[in-house]
Order: sequence, then C-alpha cells, then structure tokens
Amino acid sequence: MTQPDSQRRELRSEVLLVLGVSLGSSAVFAALNLLERLTRHVRLSQTTATLNPSVTPDRPWLDLAFQLASIGFSVVPAMLAVHLLRRTGTPPAAIGLDRSRPRYDLAWGGLLATAIGIPGLLLYVAAYHLNISATVVPAALADTWWRVPILVLSAAANATLEEVVVVGYLLTRLAQLGWRPSRALLASAVLRGSYHLYQGFGAFLGNGVMGLVFGRYFQRTGRVLPLVIAHTALDVVAFVGYTLLKGHVSWLP
Repeated sequence: MTQPDSQRRELRSEVLLVLGVSLGSSAVFAALNLLERLTRHVRLSQTTATLNPSVTPDRPWLDLAFQLASIGFSVVPAMLAVHLLRRTGTPPAAIGLDRSRPRYDLAWGGLLATAIGIPGLLLYVAAYHLNISATVVPAALADTWWRVPILVLSAAANATLEEVVVVGYLLTRLAQLGWRPSRALLASAVLRGSYHLYQGFGAFLGNGVMGLVFGRYFQRTGRVLPLVIAHTALDVVAFVGYTLLKGHVSWLP
C-alpha cells in the first residue's frame, strides 16, 4: 500500500538516512576503492582485498576487543531498520524475522546457500583469471584460540546487516513508496553488488545475482530469516574454510 505524500517524503528521507549510515556509504567507498585499484599500474587480480583483518596481531587480547566491537557495531544499522519498521506498524514478524518456522527457515537457508555458493565460487575463479577481480583473502586473523568463533560471529553479523537492511527493510519501504516489485528488486540487487565493488567487477556481478535471487525469494515469501541463515552459512564456509585450508593447498592466495 502506498502512503500519502507527506508520509512518502518522510519514508524517502528515512531510507536515504538508513542507507547513508550503513550499506549506502559502504557502496560509495567500495566504488572509490575500486577506482583506486584501477588507477594503479598493476593488474586488478594482482591487488588484494582482505576481509576480517587483524588489527593488533601482536596483542591478541586487544585484537579480540577490536573484533568484538566491530562486530557489535556492524549490526546496529540492522537493529535501527527493524526499530523504524516497528514504529510504523511493521513488526519483525511481518518481514519474517522471527522463529515461528524454524524447520522451514533452516531448509530454505540451506538450499539457498547451496544454490548460490557453488556458482559464486566458480564465478570468482573465472573473474580472477579474466582480471576483473581482486585477489580476495576472506580472513587474515592471527592464529589464536578465538579466531574461528570470531569468524563465525563476523559471518552472522554480515548476514544480519545485509539481509535485514538491503532485503527486509529496503524492499518493504520501497513497496510502501509505491515502487513496482521488479524496480525495487533491481535497486536492492544493484546496491548489494555496489558495496562489494572493492573486490572487483566479478564480486559486483555475483552479489548482484545473489541479490536478485534473495530479493525475489523475500518478495514471494515475506521471510528474511532464511536469507540470514543462507548468507551466514556462505560466509562461514568462506571465512573458516579459508583459514583452515590456507597453507595446505596451493590454489589459495
């Protein structure tokens, strides 16, 4: 249902502000980061995009504090989005952010992770060899007892932020603003691809396709939790898998 003009203006401002303090600003910096990489005198595939870096590897206790603080604050925009939806009559359950259907959510989360994960890995390999992707290092934490738990928490935080804001919140608000479903879906997918541009054009394409799949699923089911589960599983495999395999296989950077 569309809103009166005054409410539409308020919703437009709200959407811009939420994105401005979260993934919208990330998209701008990712584009600038890609521009910086492209203007170097090296191939894009020879540059490195590091996820989950260590901040103070020589002081593990302080590094842990940095990691926990970063993870904690990264989910605040998602909490803000849920709060704003609730204030305007859209509770978390209305976007499928509840525990009413655990088996359904887990099953669909697993299916979506499988459907996206394997093609996504193949796309990255192809993009790397075509020199349209940076070398992605999913994790670079020091070898400590808390490394794997932190990577799992990071994966869950990333998934919560992205799926709640870019799918649950944004698609709900765009529908309330009267956007056609196909137009809203495209906007959500392009945004998702854009804040991954720091990894190269391959990541933009791959995450854009993921955005189309996830967004359409939400538009048809109204449930965002399976997307959070799927995204968490994908990132856990990438972060923890890389950490455990690095140095043991020749094809990892």
